Amino acid sequence: MGVCSLGDWLNIIALTALAGNLTQGSGFQAQSLAVGGVFVAKMLPAILLGPIAGTVADRFDRRLTMVVADVVRFAVVLSIPLVGSYQWVLIAAFLVECVNLFWVPAKDATVPNLVPKEKLEEANQFNLLVTYGTAPVAAALFAVVSALTSMVTTAFPASGVQPTDLTLGINAVAYLASAVLIFTLRSIPKDHTRQASTASVLGQIVDGWRFVGGNRVVKGLIIGMLGAFAAGGAVVGVGKAYVSALHGGDAGYGAVFCAVFLGMGLGMFFGLRLLGGLSRRRMFGLSIIVAGLTLAAIALIHDLVIVVMLTVLLGACAGIAWIIGYTMIGLEVEDALRGRTFSFLQSMARVVLLVVVAVASGLAAVFGLHVLTIGGISYQFDGSNVVLLIAALLAVIVGLLAFRHMDDRRGIPIGVDLMAALKGEKFVPETEEQPRGFFVAFEGGEGSGKTTQSRLLAIWLRDQGFDVVQTREPGSTKVGMRLRAILLDATHQGLSARSETLLYAADRAEHVEKVIRPALQRGSTVVTDRYVDSSLAYQGAGRALDPEEVAQINSWATGGLVPDLTVLIDVPPSVGLRRMASPADRIEAEPLEFHERVRREFRALAAAAPDRYLVVDGTLAQAEVSRVIQDRVREILPDPVPHEAEAATGTIPAIRD
Repeated sequence: MGVCSLGDWLNIIALTALAGNLTQGSGFQAQSLAVGGVFVAKMLPAILLGPIAGTVADRFDRRLTMVVADVVRFAVVLSIPLVGSYQWVLIAAFLVECVNLFWVPAKDATVPNLVPKEKLEEANQFNLLVTYGTAPVAAALFAVVSALTSMVTTAFPASGVQPTDLTLGINAVAYLASAVLIFTLRSIPKDHTRQASTASVLGQIVDGWRFVGGNRVVKGLIIGMLGAFAAGGAVVGVGKAYVSALHGGDAGYGAVFCAVFLGMGLGMFFGLRLLGGLSRRRMFGLSIIVAGLTLAAIALIHDLVIVVMLTVLLGACAGIAWIIGYTMIGLEVEDALRGRTFSFLQSMARVVLLVVVAVASGLAAVFGLHVLTIGGISYQFDGSNVVLLIAALLAVIVGLLAFRHMDDRRGIPIGVDLMAALKGEKFVPETEEQPRGFFVAFEGGEGSGKTTQSRLLAIWLRDQGFDVVQTREPGSTKVGMRLRAILLDATHQGLSARSETLLYAADRAEHVEKVIRPALQRGSTVVTDRYVDSSLAYQGAGRALDPEEVAQINSWATGGLVPDLTVLIDVPPSVGLRRMASPADRIEAEPLEFHERVRREFRALAAAAPDRYLVVDGTLAQAEVSRVIQDRVREILPDPVPHEAEAATGTIPAIRD
């Protein structure tokens, strides 16, 4: 991408310079038209071939498409200095841009397949850095080549070396190098070709347009990005005249031009970090709205210094919108439609830009110059001010439409959301508090007696008048019973540690969703035999997996649900295993060292959270263990607690076997 972008910028510089050189003796007007003709030749292919180019990106092998496109560009560019006529310059510019239309959608559709989704935003930032960061490199390279050829021509007047010829040669080599580099990337996926091969080209084009028009989020993205291009086109069309009216001259125009790209860079790389807690969908529309308001201020303020500063903000908003738009298209659009979507966006953007640039300059000329006098105060405004205000209004309207189409946090005021993002937080609305019961988890090693004690506690709580749900892990749901058969079957000794962890987490997710959380929401008391800490002990310590990774998986599986009390029945593994008549499952059959690691981890977890844990010596008599547990549970039971049984007898009800 870097090599190819360098070639693209060199192509623009060399062709415009060559067009000017070839028409140098025809006058300023003809020379200007010749340079403009190169830009027109580069814009036209988007209108003619844009839809077909996107279909090729989705229909054929993208790697092969990019390689062939680079080879064709190499040949066309290499022919320009050999032919040496202005007519061929226009034809070659047209051909190069036609081929470029096929290369760019294939590249843009490929990038989301090469990086993880959470890294796509960073990849697009790097993509844009490579694309636009090579522009000054190309300009510097052209300057160096021009200086060197000037020295050679001075030393050897008969050599006839032209800087444009050498630059075009370097440009051609860059395209060839890009082809070689892409050809070596064997890992570029081509699964999209299987889906596209059965459809006709026309059918694919229609499907792509139908998708863009029918998907609410993508439609919002396209509207926003095209609206931003329209506003940008208006600025391009009248920018030079506006800066001249402010008496800025070429230096002022250069400062404004640099301010735009400086702002874009700041927006792309720092704006997203500054507002990291704000929804990307909301940020997209908001950035376009702020860009419109900034543009309105630029149109009304007649101070070049302030205009340059506002232009930086304008560029930052444009950079934020562009990087979010590109990233979200990569995430929202499936691979088989991605090339057509990117091609549609790029083609429409070029068409909009071309039309608006032409209309803006004409509208500014028609409006002319006017002076508004109120009292002793005069305010001068001309066509460029009007065009900028119209562009600002367009940007605000488009931003509002995009915001409305894409808002994924309806009902939350944008001001509150924005203030939270500026503080580095994400605003979480308060939800109506639902009635919540009491949650107790029993943990312990094999043969500790936790299953018996969890059953006895459930019986005691029911005697106190509580609605109790007694459950266990794994296997308390229909899905869980199947997972339990896999996890505990001694014939599955070859199950990997990571698979075991994920299966337990899957059972736990189903358990929480179908049993525990509904019971707690209706105010019941839940007593479970094993919960998250068993995975931390058995898979984290017993299987020697990263405890943080195990904790993260289980936190996600349970939605962060933590017991009010965890009762650890602590028994030495040598004692607990002797209580088992025979190894009944694959976990019990593990060696003693495994169970020792499990016990140490349970004790470490209890030591780290003493307020939540009750550690009970499992070697005590069963009745004594039950008494200790009941005493602790009674202290933390939620109010109101049914006391009818205690009031009648003055004692705790007897435990029923």
